[in-house]
Amino acid sequence: MNTAEKEYVYGLNPAFEVVRASRRRVYHAYLNASSGTNPRLVKLSGLLQKHTIPVSRVEKGRLISLCNSREHQGVVLECSPYPYVPAAILLEKNLLLLLDNIEDPHNVGAILRSADIFGYEGVMLPVRGVPEIYPSVVKASAGASEFLNVCRDMAANAYVRAAKNAGFSVVVLDGKGTVDIHDSALAQCAKLLLVIGGEDASVGHYIINAADYVARIEQKGNINSLNASVAAGVAMFALSRHCS
Repeated sequence: MNTAEKEYVYGLNPAFEVVRASRRRVYHAYLNASSGTNPRLVKLSGLLQKHTIPVSRVEKGRLISLCNSREHQGVVLECSPYPYVPAAILLEKNLLLLLDNIEDPHNVGAILRSADIFGYEGVMLPVRGVPEIYPSVVKASAGASEFLNVCRDMAANAYVRAAKNAGFSVVVLDGKGTVDIHDSALAQCAKLLLVIGGEDASVGHYIINAADYVARIEQKGNINSLNASVAAGVAMFALSRHCS
């Protein structure tokens, strides 16, 4: 097996969700030998045993070397790569999310966590400008990534063209938007693609020009912006209520 055929997912929530979701093959689990009484690790050990996954008890240094992170929380899973799906499958759904120019893996993970919570049926990641579903992204998503349908096979502009051809209304979240994210017009969208941009580089001009709506979140405070993942969560909540 070469390194391209496996990943090392780390963290307690990610480990539980990788096993529960059963979308990846888990080859081996490595648990902290010094944390045998940790209740969550004990529970995880039982789940691993139930799924007949081999387990090795190792020291912290071994865990760090496997996942290249000190945030392992006592567990690392050796498993198959993230299972992306084709964009064509997502285009059969009704409520999708597209990320554009979001470079921070922690923001991507946090957005994926909200997407799962608010019932988004698929997430589109461009082949450039947004991190892949790396183990760090899985960790930041608290394992929610394992239950989402995510595609990564087109550029952002191509996703928008494909979505419009498939009958989606495209809503871009932007601080200078012309409609409020709670606008009643959005409730009429039977199929909706929400596009979220980054804090440093927002949604590209092509997508803004192609959008059916450019929406804003009304703000009442003294600073002029929200963190990308927080803004995404607010928008996803609003639109999931409209389009449910």
